[in-house]
Amino acid sequence: VCNGLGTQQSIDPDLVVPDRARSLNEGAVVPWNVGVGFHRWARTAAGYYFRRLASVAEHYDFSLDEPFESLSEKAQRIILYGSDSEKIKFTEQRGGEFYDYWTTFEGVIPNLERRYKDSGSNYVQEEISKYIRETPCPECGGARLRKESLAVTLKGMSIYEIVKLSIKENNTFFSNLKLSSRQQLIAGEILKEIKKRLDFMVSVGLDYLTLDRRVGTLSGGEAERIRLATQIGSGLVGVIYILDEPTIGLHQRDNKRLLDTLKGLRDMGNTIIVVEHDRSTIEAADHIIDLGPGAGEHGGEVVVSGSLQDVIDCEASLTGKYLKNELKISIPTIRRQPRDNQYLEIIGAEEHNLKKINVKFPLGTFICITGVSGSGKSTLVEETLYRALARHFYKSRMKPGKYERMEGIHFIDKVIVIDQSPIGRTPRSNPATYTGLFTPIRQLFSQIEEARMRGYQLGRFSFNVRRGRCQRCKGEGMIKIEMQFLPDVYVPCDVCKGKRYSKETLQIKYKGKNIADVLDLTVEEALKFFRNI
Repeated sequence: VCNGLGTQQSIDPDLVVPDRARSLNEGAVVPWNVGVGFHRWARTAAGYYFRRLASVAEHYDFSLDEPFESLSEKAQRIILYGSDSEKIKFTEQRGGEFYDYWTTFEGVIPNLERRYKDSGSNYVQEEISKYIRETPCPECGGARLRKESLAVTLKGMSIYEIVKLSIKENNTFFSNLKLSSRQQLIAGEILKEIKKRLDFMVSVGLDYLTLDRRVGTLSGGEAERIRLATQIGSGLVGVIYILDEPTIGLHQRDNKRLLDTLKGLRDMGNTIIVVEHDRSTIEAADHIIDLGPGAGEHGGEVVVSGSLQDVIDCEASLTGKYLKNELKISIPTIRRQPRDNQYLEIIGAEEHNLKKINVKFPLGTFICITGVSGSGKSTLVEETLYRALARHFYKSRMKPGKYERMEGIHFIDKVIVIDQSPIGRTPRSNPATYTGLFTPIRQLFSQIEEARMRGYQLGRFSFNVRRGRCQRCKGEGMIKIEMQFLPDVYVPCDVCKGKRYSKETLQIKYKGKNIADVLDLTVEEALKFFRNI
C-alpha cells in the first residue's frame, strides 16, 4: 500500500476543521470557507458548497450556527466523510429557476481527495496540499514491511520494534543478547559489527535517537555526528577530517563525549580540523589557529598560531583574553521578575518523550530552555508551544504536540519564531531585500539627475525586473552550465560579470558607485557611505 515508505498522504481532519469552536456559518470548514480551487465566494449564501452544507444540515436536523465540536459524532462524520449511500435533497439554481434533486453527499475530505487527484491545475493541487499530512500506513502501521517479514523476530521482537528503540536501548538489547554456539557461528560477526556501530553513535552523543529516525528531521549537528560515527567505523588512517562547529546545540555532557571521539579519531593516525567557538573544544586542541583580529575587513589575519598557552599569552588575541578570563560575559546581579506576575503555562505536554509535564513561562523575562541532547527541549518549545500559539493567533495548519491546555494566552497578542531557516522566498533574496533596505536605496538611485533625465523609475534598479537587469543571466549574475551526468556548474555571467544589471543601469552612479557596487558593500561600509543622507 505504501511501497515501503511507512506513511501515506491523506487529508487531515484537524487541518480541514482547525477551530472546532467555530460553526459552519463562521467558516469552520476552512477549505470550503475560502473556496479552494475556486473563486473566494464559496462561503457566501450563493456559494455552491455552502448551499450543500445547508442542505445537509436541514436533512440531518442540525444548525449551521452550532459550534462544530457541539455537533453529534454522526453529523461531524457526514460533513467530513459524506453520507455514504443515503441520498439528500439538494436545491440548485439554473437560468433563474430553482430545482430539487436527490443524491448522496460526497463529504469534504473525499471531495478534496478527488479534486487533488483529478485536477490538472497546479494551483488547485497546491491549495489542497495545505490540508494534506503524512499519516501511518493503515496496512503496515508505519512498519514499512509486509506481515511475513514482521513475523520474523529476535528475542520476541520484530525488526520494526527494534528500530523503534533508541540507540541507547538498542545498545543494551544487543549487549545482553546471548547466542548459542550455533547461533554464534552464524551471527557472531554480524552482532559484533552492530555493537561496534552502536557504540560509535553513543560515543558522539546520539544515544537518544531512534534507529528509524528520518534523516530529513535531523538537525545539522546530528547529521554531522552521524557522518562522524560512520567515519570512525571505517577505520581509515592518514585522513584529514574537517568539521564545522560540531558542538553546536550540544549539552556539556555530550560535548565531552564528542571530544573524546575526536581524540580517538586522531589517535588512529588522522588529522582533525575543527572550526569552533566552544571553549572546551579550543582547550582540548593540540594546535590552535586564531584568525582576526576583528570581523570582515578588520579580520583575515593570523593573530596567533600555536598551543593553548600561546593563545592565552598573545595580547592581540581576543580569544586569548576570554580564555584567561580577562574578558568575560558578566552574570547579571539582578534578575527580572515576571511582568505583573504574568505567566504562560502549558499543562499536560506529552509529545514524544515529554511525560505529561506542566511548564510555566514567566512573561517579560529572558527564558533559557536547557538540558541534555534529546531531553525534549525542541519538542516542548518548537513543536508544542510555538505551534499551539501559531494555531491560536494565525489559524496555522501546523499541528501542535499533545497537551491538555494552555493558560495565560490572553496576556500576549502574537508569536514570532526566529530560527536558522533561509531568509527570503527566492534565491534572489539578500539582506537588503529581506530587511526592506533595498527599496530606499533604489529610490535614491532613481532620484539621481541622470536617472531622471533618462526616465529611469524605481523598477529600473531591481535585478528582478526586465528593464534594468542583465538579460543574459536574467539578473542572477551567474550562468548555469549543465554537466550531463555531473552536478551543474555555475560561472559568472560573461556579459555583466556577475553584477546582475545591464550596462545602461550601471552607468547611473551615486558618489562614484553604481547600484551593483553599493550591494557589494558590507553593512559597516554602507553605513559610512550613506551616513550624510
